[in-house]
Amino acid sequence: MLAAVAPLDGRVLAGGQTLVPAMAMRLARPGHLVDINHVAGFDRLELTAEGLRIAPCVRHAALGPEGVPGPLGRLLGLARRHIAHYPIRTRGTFCGSLANADAASEWCLVAVALDATLIARSERGTRQLTADDFLAGYMTTALEPDELLVEAFLPVLPPETRVGFYEFSRRAGDFAEVMALATFELRDGLVANPRVAVGGIEARPRRLHDAEAALTGQRLDDAGLRRAADAAAAEVDPPEDHEDARRLVATAVTRALASAL
Repeated sequence: MLAAVAPLDGRVLAGGQTLVPAMAMRLARPGHLVDINHVAGFDRLELTAEGLRIAPCVRHAALGPEGVPGPLGRLLGLARRHIAHYPIRTRGTFCGSLANADAASEWCLVAVALDATLIARSERGTRQLTADDFLAGYMTTALEPDELLVEAFLPVLPPETRVGFYEFSRRAGDFAEVMALATFELRDGLVANPRVAVGGIEARPRRLHDAEAALTGQRLDDAGLRRAADAAAAEVDPPEDHEDARRLVATAVTRALASAL
């Protein structure tokens, strides 16, 4: 069905929490809607030894420590609480959020930080993409018009992983001005395997490898937090008219790391 209507501005409807309001405001006028909510298996949420498989109609509300044990579930729960408002969290979908590719999307930040694998399918076959390759820019993805994001895979985190998430917005439920996610392990008091990622500041979320390097093998004391925050602030490339961006990034990374402790 999607292949037939894609050339006629056909759009996929899953949660509809972005598309339907855009249609109501006449910002989007798709020629056709393809409702995938009743496709068998599209509500599948499967936890394996390797990670979590998320089908295209899995709602935000299903992702958290209630259904996903360990550090991954805790991280999903921390991110989920910042997604808009309760009615949206009960209807919106994880894969729909990725396909929308908003720079301030919590799930896009999670996908990039954890090196998620995304599966796109069309009549021409199936493609496997990394989150970095999938998210091409502000509200832009690598999906072709006739492709559907049929699965997102998040790798499991080791049991000793510490997780932190921080988001700043003007009001609860507003789009984030900055988000930061941090995961790491502590081995003999030293940081190992850190992941630091930020979103909301640039056109798409991304990991901050300089900040990760500043953390690796270090103690996460006040001095260690300052080094990581300074590296993160220097690494981002904010818009020229956003004078406070680097300071916001430094604060967000510090608070994400501190919350993980």
